[in-house]
This record gives sequence, C-alpha cells and structure tokens, in this order.
Amino acid sequence: MADQHFSVPPPGPGTHRTTSIGLAIAAAVIITGITGIAFWLSYHHLHDVAAAHGLGGDPARAWAWPAVLDLFYLAGELLILRASWLRTVDYWAIALTALGAAGSIGLNVAGVGAGAQPLEYIVAAVPPVAALLAFGALMQQVHRWFDRTPVVTPSTSVDTPVVERAETPVEPVAAVAPPKPQQAPAIEAPTAPAPIRYRDPRCATLRPLYDSGARPGTAAMRDALIAAGHGRVGDSTIRGTIRAEIEEHEPHLAALPSAVGRTA
Repeated sequence: MADQHFSVPPPGPGTHRTTSIGLAIAAAVIITGITGIAFWLSYHHLHDVAAAHGLGGDPARAWAWPAVLDLFYLAGELLILRASWLRTVDYWAIALTALGAAGSIGLNVAGVGAGAQPLEYIVAAVPPVAALLAFGALMQQVHRWFDRTPVVTPSTSVDTPVVERAETPVEPVAAVAPPKPQQAPAIEAPTAPAPIRYRDPRCATLRPLYDSGARPGTAAMRDALIAAGHGRVGDSTIRGTIRAEIEEHEPHLAALPSAVGRTA
C-alpha cells in the first residue's frame, strides 16, 4: 500500500487570538512587577539622598520627598494614557513625564557623590531607567488596546410627545385578482452591498490603496495617513492595527502581491 500522508489543518483565528491575549497578559504581569521593583529601588535611594542632604532629622519628610518626582512621573503617564483614549496629544503630560523621569534619574546618579566608582553610578541609574522603560512598555500595550477600541460618543435623546389619534373606521379592502399566468413577475434591481463600518476611522483612508491590485507597504500607508491629516503613526500601529482590521473585513486583500519598491 502506498504511504498515506495526513495534513494537520492550521490553527484558526480564534486560536491565534487566544494565544495573543495570553502572551499580552503574561507580558503585562512581568512588566508590572519590573515597574514596581524599579520604582521601589529608586524611591528608597532618593530617600537616602534626601536624608543625607538636609532631611536626616525628619524621617517623615525624607520619605515623602521622593514622591515630588515620582508622582510627577506617574501623573504624566496617566495623562498621556488619557490623551491616547481621546485620540489626541497632551504635550503638557509629556513634559511632566519627561521632567519627573529626568529628575529621578539625575538625582539618583548625583546622590552617589563625587569620586565614586563608575559602577556605582550605573547601579544608581538602573532602577529609574528600568522604571521608565517598563512603565513605558506597559503604557504602549494599553495604547494599542485603545487603538483597537472604537470611540463612543454619548448621544442625547429627546422624548417626543405621543399624540393620540381618533379612531377612524377601517374600510374593507377589495380583493385583488391574482396576476395572469402569462405575466412575468417583476424583477427587483440588485441592491448594493452595505458599506463596511470600520472600528478605526483611519482604515477608510488606507482602503483605496488596495485598488491598485497590490498590497500596500508600510511607507505608502504612512504617507497616505499624513496626507489625510492623521499625523505620523507608528509602523506597528499601521501594520498590526489599521491594515489588520482592513484585511479582517476583506480577507482576500491579504493574498494580494506586495507593492513593488515599498516596505510590506
């Protein structure tokens, strides 16, 4: 007998989505742990700096002083997160985050003192830098989730008064004779398919690029978004969010050949 080969079907979209969600949750847990540890180390070192430079006689003030920097940093990140939810840019929040992060890193390094070994400065700088990177990575995941979530605007409804109508007698409808056998039934004109409702409005800007018969590249899509007034969008958002949603509604577009001379 000839050898029989059995092919295993590829995993469906549901399996990929479950795996993606699981990996995202695991990464968020690890990043949250790194952020907490890094903030604790940075906060503790800033307390030592404050205690050694004027607040050593008041432990409560020495422990409260690092919050002046770290809370600026946390507040700025939360305001940036709020701006991402509202699909806007908050430059004041970016300034607060940069001020808090730069101050925390600078004072952690300066607190080591003059004449120390280079490795001591590196040890002092690692916790605030790790907190900045870890918290930024966590916020990036939340930003991407916001990009996939449609913006819902509240709508106001006005109650219309109900007008009672007087009952009128209903006249009997005369029976209608059925059509003659030789008469052909009327043919209804075909209706046009309903337009696709994208969750991300930027998809409508990039969808016409597929009409050339090729799958547009990242650079072409970025140029189209800038020309449409959407500003500069990251490559990961273009490929993983906007283009993914377009091809989710029309899977045949993913099979088109890539555009020549453009980044797929």
